[in-house]
Amino acid sequence: MAKWVYHFGGGSAEGRADLRNLLGGKGANLAEMSSLGLPVPPGFTITTELCTEFYANAKKYPSDLAAQVEAGIAHIEKIVGLKFGDAKAPLLVSVRSGARVSMPGMMDTVLNLGLNDETVKGLAAKSGEARFAYDSYRRFIQMFGNVVLGVEHHNFEDILDFHKQDKGANLDTELTAEDWQKVIADYMAKVEEELGKPFPQDPKDQLWGAIGAVFGSWNIQRAVTYRKINNIPEDWGTAVNVQAMVFGNMGEDCATGVAFTRNPSTGAKEFYGEYLINAQGEDVVAGIRTPQHLTIEGRRANNSTLPAMEETMAEVFGQLLKVRDQLERHYTDMQDIEFTVQQGKLYMLQTRNGKRTAQAALKIAVDLCQEGLIDKKTAVARIEPASLDQLLHPTLDPKAKKDVIASGLPASPGAACGKVVFTADEAEDRAAKGEKVILVRVETSPEDIHGMHAAVGILTTRGGMTSHAAVVARGMGRPCVSGAGDLRVDAAQKIMTVKGHKVVEGEIITIDGGTGEVMLGAVATIEPVLSGDFATLMGWADSFRKLKIRTNAETPLDARTARQFGAEGIGLCRTEHMFFDGDRIIAMREMIMSEDVAGRKKALAKILPMQRQDFVELFHIMKGLPVTIRLLDPPLHEFLPHSRAEMAEVAAAAGISVDLVQHRASQLQESNPMLGHRGCRLGITYPEIYEMQARAIFEAAAEVKAKLGETAEPEIMIPLVSIPKELSLMRAIIDRVAEEVAKSSGNPIPYSVGTMIELPRAALLAGEIAKDAAFFSFGTNDLTQTTYGLSRDDAARFIQSYERQGIIERDPFITIDVEGVGELVKTAAERGRKTRPDIKLGICGEHGGDPASIHFCASVGLDYVSCSPYRVPIAKLAAAQAALTGDQSGRKGEG
Repeated sequence: MAKWVYHFGGGSAEGRADLRNLLGGKGANLAEMSSLGLPVPPGFTITTELCTEFYANAKKYPSDLAAQVEAGIAHIEKIVGLKFGDAKAPLLVSVRSGARVSMPGMMDTVLNLGLNDETVKGLAAKSGEARFAYDSYRRFIQMFGNVVLGVEHHNFEDILDFHKQDKGANLDTELTAEDWQKVIADYMAKVEEELGKPFPQDPKDQLWGAIGAVFGSWNIQRAVTYRKINNIPEDWGTAVNVQAMVFGNMGEDCATGVAFTRNPSTGAKEFYGEYLINAQGEDVVAGIRTPQHLTIEGRRANNSTLPAMEETMAEVFGQLLKVRDQLERHYTDMQDIEFTVQQGKLYMLQTRNGKRTAQAALKIAVDLCQEGLIDKKTAVARIEPASLDQLLHPTLDPKAKKDVIASGLPASPGAACGKVVFTADEAEDRAAKGEKVILVRVETSPEDIHGMHAAVGILTTRGGMTSHAAVVARGMGRPCVSGAGDLRVDAAQKIMTVKGHKVVEGEIITIDGGTGEVMLGAVATIEPVLSGDFATLMGWADSFRKLKIRTNAETPLDARTARQFGAEGIGLCRTEHMFFDGDRIIAMREMIMSEDVAGRKKALAKILPMQRQDFVELFHIMKGLPVTIRLLDPPLHEFLPHSRAEMAEVAAAAGISVDLVQHRASQLQESNPMLGHRGCRLGITYPEIYEMQARAIFEAAAEVKAKLGETAEPEIMIPLVSIPKELSLMRAIIDRVAEEVAKSSGNPIPYSVGTMIELPRAALLAGEIAKDAAFFSFGTNDLTQTTYGLSRDDAARFIQSYERQGIIERDPFITIDVEGVGELVKTAAERGRKTRPDIKLGICGEHGGDPASIHFCASVGLDYVSCSPYRVPIAKLAAAQAALTGDQSGRKGEG
C-alpha cells in the first residue's frame, strides 16, 4: 500500500526537512519543527505524489487514501483531546497547500474547517467566547464558500459591509456575537441562492471538499503564472497540510503574526515583522487591518503609535525570540515564520527560507558566513544570479527635485518611474506595448500576480511590510510602497487622489521602495555603487569559478561599464553597429552604391579612420584583455535608406541619381536576409570590406602600443562560416593586412583569427574549420534560429503557447536548448579540440547571460561566456555556482 499521509505533532514527526519534494516545503518544515520540540499544532501532510496521481487519474483519489486521512484525523484528535464533528468539543482544522518551493498566496487555504450550525455552539460553550465562535464560523463560510464552492468573494464582502454600516462599525472586531449570527444567516442564504443548495454541514464532506480545492488550485491561473515567472515545473504538484486550528481571534490575550528572523529588505540582523491582537492569519497579510510591529525598535523606526508585541505580550515575545534564534541556527538561513498566540500560549504554524531582496540576500549570506553558520561556498550558492539585476540599475538621485505627494511603508527597495495603472490586466497590456507602469491598488491579491510581474513598481494604500504586495514584490525584485494610507484610489474611475492632487491613469509617478515616498512625475536617477557585501561575495565567486566572463560591447560606454563589473575582455564587438552614425552611414551607403572595386575602396577609405579610432578606444579601455571583433555581418540592405529624402542624400554623396539609389536598394532586397548575402559571404563577394576592417584593427593596435605603451590582443572573428574554405580565404586577407601594417608601423601585432559557429553545418565540420581557427565563438542566437528553423524576431508570437502546452520547457532563445543546440555546441567543441587541442571556446549569444545556459557552457568545458555589460556579475556568479556543483569539466579556463 502506498503511503500518502505523513503525521506530525506531539513532539515527533514521520517526515523531516529533507523530504520537501515529497511533503512540500510547508509539510517538511512542520515535521522538522515538531521533531525539534517546538510548539506545533498536530496535523498530517498528504504528499505531492498524491497530487500527481490526482491529475493523472482524472481527479480521482486512490482507494487507500480515505483510510489514511481518517487515521490522520485520529492522530490529531488524540493529541488535542477534541473530536472532529463533535457537537460539544469540536476539533477544527486548517487545510493548506504546500509546494516544494514557496508560492506565497498563489494556492488556496481553508481555515476553521469543521464548523457547522451545531459545532459552533460547542465551540462557543467550550471557549466561553460566543463572539469568537461565531466570528470563526462566518470566516469559515466565507473562505469555504469562495475557495471550495466557487461563490464570488464580493458577495460575502457586500453582506459584511452592509452589516457594519448598519451597526455603525468601522472594524470587524466591533461586531458582537449576535451581529455575527445575522451575518452568518445572510451568508448561508447567499450560498443557497448562488448554488441552489445549502451550505454543507457534514465536516467530512467539508474536509474532502477542501482537500480537492487545494489540489485543484495547483492549476488556477495565478499559480500557473507564478510558476511560469519563477520557472517552477508543472509536474511538481502541491502537498496538502491538515492541521489542528489554534486561534488568534479568541480575545485580547490572543494574536497572530508573521516574522522574519532578519530584515528581508536590507538583510540587517533585526527581528522584523508584524502582528495583530485578536485576529487570524489572513488579517495580517491581507491588509484588512493595520498591523502592529513586533519590536519597539520597529515601531519607532516606522513612527507607529500602536504598541509593539514586545510591549503588549512581553513573555510570549521572549519565547518567540528564542524560537527565532533556534530556527535560524537550525536552518542556517533567514526564516519567514508564522505564529499564533492562543490565550497566552505560543504556537508555530510555519517556517520557510524567507524571500528577500537581492541587497538583503547578499548581506545575509555574507553575515551568516562571517558568523560561522555557513561557509563561503554555501554563501555563493545561495544567491540567485538573476536577482543581482536588482542591484545593477539606477536609484533615485538624492539631489534631484522631488514632488512628494504621499508616503507609505518601504516594503521593497529600489526606485521605479512609470505610468499609473489601476488593474493587473491594464499593467500587462501596457507593458506588452513597451510602456513602464506602476500598478496602484488598494491592496493586491494573488490574482494580481501577472500585473505585478509586468509592472516596474507597485503602490498600495493598505497593507503592511508583510502584506501580499510586499512579500511578492520583494521576491520579484520590484520596488514597492505599501500602506500609503493618505491615497484614495477609485479603480472604477481610474483615478487616485491625495492632498488635493488628482492623478489619472496614464500619468507618470515615481515611487521609492527604500523610503516609502510617492512622487509626481519622473525623478532623476544615479548609477549604483557596487561595494561592500556585493564586492565581498563577488570576490568569493571569482575564487571558485573557472569560466572567464567577457562582455558584448562596441561602444566605449558599454566597455567601461562592463570593466567596472569585472568583465575579462570583450567576447563580441559587433562592428556593424559602428557604421550607423553621421558621416559613417553616408560613406557606407556610398560604398554600397559603387559598382566597382575602386569606388568601394574610395568610400571605405572615408570609414577607415573612424573605425580605427573606435578600436583605439576599446583597446585602451580593455588594457591588454582580449577583444573579439566580428567583421561585418548583416546584409547590405540594412544600411540603405527607405525614405525618398534619405535616398536623395545618398545620391548626392555618390554622384548618382535618386532612381539609381532606389534601383540598387531594390536589387539588394532578399526574401530571407538572415539566411542570405551576409557574414563571410559579403567578405567573399566584397573582400575590400574585410580588408578595410582588418587594417583599422591592426593600425589601432599599433597606435595604442606606440602612443600609450599598451598592448592589445585582437581576436578577429569571421561570421557565418559554413564551408572551411570561406574561413581560409578570409584568413589569408587578414594575415596579409597584418603583415603590411607591421611593416609600415614597425610594430608586429599579436592577433588570432577564428570564427563564429552559428550554423549547424559549421558545428558538424568543426574539425576541418579548426585548421584555420584559433578560436570558436558560438553564436547561439543564430545557431538556435538555424537549428530550429525559427525566426527569433517572430517566434515570440507563438512560443508561449508551446510553453503552456508543455511542448518546450523554456523559450530556446532565452535558455539554451541542451538536447539540440547544446548537442551541436558539444559536438563542435569536441571536434574542434581534436584538430586543435589549444583552441579557445566561448559563446557570445544572449545565452551568455542566462544562468542555466552558463551551467551548460561549464559542463562542456567552454573557456568563457560573453554577455551584455549589466549581466556580467550575473554570469560571474552563475559560473561560480556551476563550478561548485561540479558542472565544470576540469579544463582550465583561458582568456
